[in-house]
Amino acid sequence: MSDDSRRSFFRSMFGSALAASMAQQAMAQRDSANGIPTRRLGRTNEQVSIVCLGGWNIGAVENKDEAIKIMHTAIDEGMTFFDNAWDYHDGGSEEIMGRALVEPSRRDKVFLMTKNCERTYDGSMSNLDDSLRRMKTDRIDLWQFHEMCYDNDPDWVFDKGGLKAALEAQKAGKVRYIGFTGHKDPRIHRKMLEKPYDWATAQMPINVMDAHYRSFQREVVPVCLTKDVGVIGMKGLGGGAPPKILADTDFTYEECRQFSLSLPISSLVCGIMSMKELKDAINVARNFKPLGADETARMVAKAASEGSDGRHELFKSSQVYDGPHHRKQHGFAV
Repeated sequence: MSDDSRRSFFRSMFGSALAASMAQQAMAQRDSANGIPTRRLGRTNEQVSIVCLGGWNIGAVENKDEAIKIMHTAIDEGMTFFDNAWDYHDGGSEEIMGRALVEPSRRDKVFLMTKNCERTYDGSMSNLDDSLRRMKTDRIDLWQFHEMCYDNDPDWVFDKGGLKAALEAQKAGKVRYIGFTGHKDPRIHRKMLEKPYDWATAQMPINVMDAHYRSFQREVVPVCLTKDVGVIGMKGLGGGAPPKILADTDFTYEECRQFSLSLPISSLVCGIMSMKELKDAINVARNFKPLGADETARMVAKAASEGSDGRHELFKSSQVYDGPHHRKQHGFAV
């Protein structure tokens, strides 16, 4: 696809020449020695692999030695962006990742992200201490406020001292960059982006169904581009086991991954629980070429009949994917 064609496509999607130009910049890739391209992570100017190893899934691998082997292979193959969160498997995901990264030679190759599940000052500091201890490291490269899924979450992060804690941790060198995540509603992401802080990153669902229902790619990504906030995609297959989109449609794994990576995101978090799944994600990344405008439009049109009511994105349309810690935090049944 030519640059002019890609720019025209982004202009039609995002509605302005400025957003289209910034989308082009966001998608600019660099080659790496291991063959997995990297992209710039927003205002951080860090280069991260375009596929990211998901923390929840790696913590669900039953054989922990195999989980460590998967992570070591990912690093060796060039997938050096690692995702995690304080609450994944009650800390088990961070602990197994810490075992995999205990050697400085491996830790120093990884851009390590984890997530803060608290909103208060004291709770945030406690989460950070836990994460550093579990992952056997002295710094988190990217610390994100997790699950901005309830309307008052953005206010709580500021009013209850969460951001104050993050800024102090950053000043102390325990955290390098600060961002946020969420999977529920673009409106809540926009509220976070309107707050008086320049976020480094925002993590959100990015998949072919998202184009039709509470669309982050249409409503949030353009705002991130104008603010130079690095976009981290997730739930590219619709979430769940088996992945919702693959189970209920005839889209292929490769098509879904290519679609997400053809949007102006810095990286796509991929759930990986086996060597085969790691190989599949690496192959997509190494062979990735942006989809043409016609192919992208075809996929979006094909998804319209089933994508408009949220049935393939239950993390938006239900509480099925809301973490128990956050349900309890907001007074909902666990």
